Amino acid sequence: MPTKGKNSKADLAESLIAGTKLHFANVASLAFDSATFTPAQLETAFQTLIDLRTAVEAAQAAAATKVAAEENQAPAVLGLMTAYVTFVQNTFAKSPDVLADFGLKPKKARAPMTAVAKAAANAKRKATRAARNTMGSQQKKAVKGTVTGVVVTPVVSAAPPVVTASPANSGGSTTHGA
Repeated sequence: MPTKGKNSKADLAESLIAGTKLHFANVASLAFDSATFTPAQLETAFQTLIDLRTAVEAAQAAAATKVAAEENQAPAVLGLMTAYVTFVQNTFAKSPDVLADFGLKPKKARAPMTAVAKAAANAKRKATRAARNTMGSQQKKAVKGTVTGVVVTPVVSAAPPVVTASPANSGGSTTHGA
């Protein structure tokens, strides 16, 4: 047996069947491994291994096809299922017994914050704003920039040239005044 694996064993079984038919066709029985076998018994046993391997390969191919189909179709169905669960939860939010019929649990009510938790959150919020130097819209309006050391020199230019267009040069259109 120079080859390894389940397929190679099935291949070996096929070769053993072919060799048995070729070289032991006229033999009534073969004695080995403390037993006596007919060539037909050996062929039947080896064919069983071949048939089992063929069935396993067919089942694996069918399973691979089913897995691929699931991977292709499941996302759309899961999205639909998520939307339906949300719809059912919103529709029967006040009826936990009806939600249980769908296999769902009611959403837990948000616990109100205690005075200590509110104070801690407010302090944390203020500390974060100070650390990031963030401002509200009214605070931003109060901030004005100051400029120092800049001299503004007015630019004086000559009067712009007057361009007149003749009807021959303008493609036949004329300017209209108001």
